[in-house]
Amino acid sequence: MNPHDRLLLDAARAGDTDAVRAALAAGAAPETRDEDLRTPLLLAVLGDHLRAAEVLVAAGADPNAPDSRADSPWLVTGVTGSVRMMRALLPAGPDLTQRNRFGGISLIPAAERGHVGYVRAVLAETDVRVDHVNRLGWTALLEAVILGDGGSRHEEVVRLLLAAGADPWLADSEGVTAYEHAVRRGFAGLARLLAAAQDRSGGDGRSGP
Repeated sequence: MNPHDRLLLDAARAGDTDAVRAALAAGAAPETRDEDLRTPLLLAVLGDHLRAAEVLVAAGADPNAPDSRADSPWLVTGVTGSVRMMRALLPAGPDLTQRNRFGGISLIPAAERGHVGYVRAVLAETDVRVDHVNRLGWTALLEAVILGDGGSRHEEVVRLLLAAGADPWLADSEGVTAYEHAVRRGFAGLARLLAAAQDRSGGDGRSGP
């Protein structure tokens, strides 16, 4: 590996913005990879090193470059829930349809983890598909209920998803809706939100993607 590339990877991982600039100026490649195929931008995003990421984006770094686990800088913003990093990557043109190893887009892990600010921002500032279905048969709405804790953060995530047009009747691969999952898990607040949403949508009992 070019020694400048190694310096760039180390600088991005540490969030050393000056060292990132120096390595790039010395000829380091923005798309160089470490042993796990992580680019400098992905390393900066993982550490939430905003300034380093901004320098890399300005240098043309790819927000969609996947590593060995099919994670990318853009997808990882949904995992970390960093709104400022999400916004830093938008000028680079991230692929909103890019899928992680579970077949999910960035919105889905954000919903699962209860990242309210991220969910609010990505729904308002991008054209992300709110009802995308991953390989498990789950949408962001389903994942917020199935893997969430039923608390106030996940209730707010569900409100945001429903306000953005999420279909409360979409069921998982076994035909179970988010409302039914909420009832099964004893999440009374989520069950009320979802029941009201089903009523508003006409109460037609639809299920399935």
